[in-house]
Amino acid sequence: MRSVSLIAAFSCALFLSAAGAHAADDGRPPEARYDTSGKATRDGIGKRYFGREIAQVMGHQGAGWLERPERQEEERTDLLLKELALRPGEHVADIGAGSGYFSWRMAKIVGEAGRVYATDIQQEMLDILMRQMRKQGADKIVQPILGTVRDCGLRAASVDTIILVDVYHECDFPYEMARSMVAALKPGGRLVLVEYRGEDPRVPIKPLHKMTEAQVRKEMAVHPVTFERNIASLPRQHILIFRKNDREQKPSK
Repeated sequence: MRSVSLIAAFSCALFLSAAGAHAADDGRPPEARYDTSGKATRDGIGKRYFGREIAQVMGHQGAGWLERPERQEEERTDLLLKELALRPGEHVADIGAGSGYFSWRMAKIVGEAGRVYATDIQQEMLDILMRQMRKQGADKIVQPILGTVRDCGLRAASVDTIILVDVYHECDFPYEMARSMVAALKPGGRLVLVEYRGEDPRVPIKPLHKMTEAQVRKEMAVHPVTFERNIASLPRQHILIFRKNDREQKPSK
């Protein structure tokens, strides 16, 4: 009886250990596990993903910087909107929308037949955003969504294009967030990551708030998307476009 009890206890321990490991991984493949063994640097949170330290999130107190008058000239935001080639009636998600700088501009393009889902993890940002939408007459097209650090808050297969402008590098849980975004895309939908170029030391942005194309592609390779192209027409940023795969396709490499 004692040996049977020991065997049962051992089996139970193995089961609990395996269950705990699975819960800790949260469905992530081994190469996408988070490393929290190092210390946080000045602008980071001390958590690393594929060797990259995740940057601190900009709080709602910094909303004014997003609306600075010189932003269009510095970043050519007008050119970014042109490169996106959004269509009237398109359903677009602006992840980490902040003050809504791009949300109302995209709303003017997709029109009343379209929709812009402006998501953020800070209710204060969404409050600022909706004041801006009412000011710009876009509040009937732009829908605010309060997301979480793990979930963008969008319905499955509900949007044509998802765009993150200088946001992805700040995601506390990049694997989970990317997974939720890909799930929200319609088949063949676009995931667009706009990030300051980490390859270029001349870009006057803190290192943790920049990303290289290689790093972005490495992190997206664990998701069912295919890298389409890098549009390099902006003065400081990449426009990295991925497409949601069909079932027969494999994740990008």
